[in-house]
Amino acid sequence: MDPWLIWLIVALVLGAVEIFTLTAALGLLGGAALVTAVFAAVGLPLPLQFLVFAVVSTVSVVFVRPVVLRRLSPPPGGRFGVDALVGGVAYVTSEVSKLGGRVRIGGEEWTARAYDETLVIPPGTTVDVIEIKGTTALVYPRE
Repeated sequence: MDPWLIWLIVALVLGAVEIFTLTAALGLLGGAALVTAVFAAVGLPLPLQFLVFAVVSTVSVVFVRPVVLRRLSPPPGGRFGVDALVGGVAYVTSEVSKLGGRVRIGGEEWTARAYDETLVIPPGTTVDVIEIKGTTALVYPRE
């Protein structure tokens, strides 16, 4: 069997295994085997084929894999959606009590309730968003 065909089979097997592992390492090794298959098809001697495979796989795993992993994994601790509003600042636009009210959070107007049901928060007060329940912000006055 020709060496280029063996390298091609190795590349396909590594690529297939990468689909199941998602480590970004086996796919890069498969790519290195594919590059080596091209050099083997041109007629490069076997020891140099191994050198090409070693160099290409090392470079790809050391330099390309970290970039791929950064792109695939979400940023650590990043909150988004309504979770990003919790802990933020809001401004009361109409009186907030245990029954309801309105606050402005980041340029948007939200329905709100007082986190402490005994409080009545007047308009113009700066409050902290303690929790979001559905479309209602539970707020507490800043001290």
